[in-house]
Amino acid sequence: MQRMSAVRVMGFHVAGLRALCKLCLAGVEIPGIGSSLSWMKREIQMAFTQNTFDFLQDLEANNSKDWFDANRDRYDAHWKGAALDFIADVSSEMARLEPPLMAEPKINGSLRRINRDVRFSKDKSPYNARLHMIFWVGGHPNRSPGVHIVLNSLGVGYGAGQFGIEPAALSALRKRIVDPKDGDALIAALEAAESIGCRMGDPDLVRLPKGFDAVGRRADLLRHKAIVARTIDTDAPAASVIGDTGKSWVLDITKTLLPLVRWLKA
Repeated sequence: MQRMSAVRVMGFHVAGLRALCKLCLAGVEIPGIGSSLSWMKREIQMAFTQNTFDFLQDLEANNSKDWFDANRDRYDAHWKGAALDFIADVSSEMARLEPPLMAEPKINGSLRRINRDVRFSKDKSPYNARLHMIFWVGGHPNRSPGVHIVLNSLGVGYGAGQFGIEPAALSALRKRIVDPKDGDALIAALEAAESIGCRMGDPDLVRLPKGFDAVGRRADLLRHKAIVARTIDTDAPAASVIGDTGKSWVLDITKTLLPLVRWLKA
């Protein structure tokens, strides 16, 4: 059964609009609408609106179950529905990249869940006041190389890399860092990421890992337990993903970060 989005445009669900588009393409006249596709295409491309960011701002200020339950219709329409429609819309372009990236329009696929795991946290806020999308290559969205797009109350953060690298894989990665050709390719990929405001954080280790020796940029990279370049100080404005240019903006960011994903996948 086709998933029906909670987002409505002119009285129609967005998923319903896609079905109407197919009818129009077949030349079927629809009473009150006709066979024109232009307005449908324009509305379907606008998955994210200012309503998404208004919801995130209000959630940040009222992070409680009572408030969330009272505003669940906004969550369904402007958080969940908008994100799943956006992911579905970019999926074909993501699949044509090299390497092809997974864009799976479901929660715990390309959309991380809004609920927080508070079992071991001092912060007992039940919800994440952000919208986190992942486009990845590999077996698992959270543990594979990928591109991350994160909407927050004020703007859009983004980055690429891989968290949670297992010890054996991390050792192999460090051997690639000290390899002249492979290490240069990683540095070039990180420089491309830096050109759009993404950088790595501080190293995890004080000293070089045992058995490795390097200086300069390679020495810094060896002291990391994960390879992740992301926006840290400055996010993009919310307008970057709003409207019919949002899809192209995300794809442009993804293409710039793709060399880092490709290096991690190799």
